[in-house]
Amino acid sequence: MTPVRVLAVASEVYPIVKTGGLADVAGALPIALKAHGVEMRTLMPGYPDVMRVLGGADEIRRWPDYFGGPGRLLAGSHDGLDLFVLDVPHLYVRPGNPYVTPEGVDWPDNGVRFAALSRIAADIGHGLVPAFVPDVVHAHDWQAGLAPAYLHYDNRPRPATVMTIHNMAYQGKFVPELIGSIGLPWRAYGVNDLEYFGGISFLKAGLQFADRITTVSPTYAQEIQTDEGGMGFGGLLRARANVLSGILNGIDVSVWNPQEDPHIAYRFGAEDLTFRAANKAVLQQQFNLDSSDEAPLLGVISRLSWQKGLDLLLEAIPTILREGMQLALLGSGDRDLQDRYQAVARANPGRIGVVIGYDEIMAHLIQAGSDALIVPSRFEPCGLTQLCALRYGAVPIVSRVGGLEDTIVDIGDADKSGRDATGFKFAPVTADALAGTLRKANIAFHDKLTWRRLQLSGLATDVSWRNRAGDYAALYRGLMTARA
Repeated sequence: MTPVRVLAVASEVYPIVKTGGLADVAGALPIALKAHGVEMRTLMPGYPDVMRVLGGADEIRRWPDYFGGPGRLLAGSHDGLDLFVLDVPHLYVRPGNPYVTPEGVDWPDNGVRFAALSRIAADIGHGLVPAFVPDVVHAHDWQAGLAPAYLHYDNRPRPATVMTIHNMAYQGKFVPELIGSIGLPWRAYGVNDLEYFGGISFLKAGLQFADRITTVSPTYAQEIQTDEGGMGFGGLLRARANVLSGILNGIDVSVWNPQEDPHIAYRFGAEDLTFRAANKAVLQQQFNLDSSDEAPLLGVISRLSWQKGLDLLLEAIPTILREGMQLALLGSGDRDLQDRYQAVARANPGRIGVVIGYDEIMAHLIQAGSDALIVPSRFEPCGLTQLCALRYGAVPIVSRVGGLEDTIVDIGDADKSGRDATGFKFAPVTADALAGTLRKANIAFHDKLTWRRLQLSGLATDVSWRNRAGDYAALYRGLMTARA
């Protein structure tokens, strides 16, 4: 295999900093690519959590003034990941998560913060670090979207570029005046450049100038070419359809492994699911649910938002209660949804349990102890929780969108697809359709043979990065060949 060097650019990387699925991908893909002859180093901002784990890092460069204050480029490693870290304290050393204040408001200088990240990515692409000159710069989501643009406007020999969309809803929109302060030429403010409805969009920059565009499932790659799914970029993506493809995400099967998982109460393997019942009992206890083997326990691990369809699940609560089901929900997000779920839990003690927030240990227990995992998203680029559910024997109940459509085989589609059923899918994405599918799932749950077949088919599904990483490696090598 021809060796390939890739610089990945991401605003969050698991297990160091995580707010969503982007971090999981950025953390797992580099390790999976090693088997395919790809050396990937990941550039990320020097948030406090990053600096805490980056012991023994080497200082590559130092600047007295980098986007308004002193900065350094560091190289180090953590948990098998090779990292470049942009240590610019005035941009990244802040409370809250990477993007918002502790009050949940976007940092007002996010445009500068992530322009700085993209600028240093372009400089590494040009050879700033002689020991690592990348063949490809791979930008993830809007926070890295300016990297292909900087490389384009620099008008110098450059590496190939890839832009991956993890969620079209997040577009990095800012005022046009930002262009001058982040080192881009004013000609970048044009309809065929960064201009976007009177402002600029970092995501558009990546979509416009990357050599290849990927997203995280084949179905989502089709959906975002529509006016509705493209969220303002449908026309651009249709115009660039020849360089757009969907590559499914995987999960880190060493982290999500019920045989060795330190976060669950009782470990188990695919050959014996007996201990799932013991995990279910612990889960019921933690969510203050009635102890019952016969009540189907539905799990939810999600951001509480319109996109995730959690308002539809609220409308289906009467069905859950009538069918004798239980619900254990872990998540946070929209304040109104949080309040409504907590009110439903108070009104139905023993049947509905809600924990607001995110807890990694509890997320693992929900996968190991729930009978079914619900993902009722209105749109879902790929989704990772349903992949974890397959790995843990929790039967997914999902909407027919994006990566959910691509990763789950509906109980009614198995014969047509030639694949074994692994769960339940519903369409259209409405409360009525979800309620009907919950009733169908309840019937299947009480048919122990049918339910066990669904579980075993899920457990036999390859949800790892092994094949997906090979697709990325082929993409990188194809770009190198095309530019040779």
